[in-house]
Amino acid sequence: MKEVQALVFDVFGTVVDWRSGVARALAEFLPARGGAHLDPFAVADAWRRRYQPAMEECRAGRRPFTRLDVLHRENLELVLKDHGIDLASCTEADLDHLNRAWHRLDPWPDVLLGLSRLRRKYFLAPASNGNILLLANMAKRAGIPWDAVLGAEATQAYKPQREAYTRTAEILGLAPHQVCLVAAHNGDLRAARKAGLATAFVARPTEHGPAQGTDLTAEDPWDCVAESFVDLAAKLEC
Repeated sequence: MKEVQALVFDVFGTVVDWRSGVARALAEFLPARGGAHLDPFAVADAWRRRYQPAMEECRAGRRPFTRLDVLHRENLELVLKDHGIDLASCTEADLDHLNRAWHRLDPWPDVLLGLSRLRRKYFLAPASNGNILLLANMAKRAGIPWDAVLGAEATQAYKPQREAYTRTAEILGLAPHQVCLVAAHNGDLRAARKAGLATAFVARPTEHGPAQGTDLTAEDPWDCVAESFVDLAAKLEC
């Protein structure tokens, strides 16, 4: 970590609580459209389950790179149909507002203080599969103090593609080992380490709800392991 100059962050799950935010938007949307009986958290989970398969179409070259807002919207329509919601009952404005629930997610309680401390020493940016507008709107609403807004749209690659990590370092004018990925997902960190980045794990044991069974602990000897962003700042002497 001594040569690290920039910290880049996984966002969905690591920086923000996507599940609660998306469920909140669904709870507002569903009752008026015949979905009052549906559990908004279950629908949020179903929407999220389509996330990786949609990106894999781009990663595998079966589809050109497509920004996440578009993939989310396509997946949303499929999920609503799966749950019996008649899309004809929804206006374009309704669907667009719901799709932008991903722009309105709240950070975990430790994030803003932790990032403000980390920023004293490091350049901070997202290394997310989110697109630029999504990440910028999220940061503006929540006060997330990024020094730059990067992510998949900037690198034209979706994690865990190697280029998602190496191109992030290139954009910052740094060697991979001078960049550290901070994430709550062991798989993301493994891909980053393979691409030459330093790694820091911060657990988010309720990202997927109270019964979460994955990524509860650091599964590999990462360069830094912390309980929160505030703890990470302390361990990195910020």
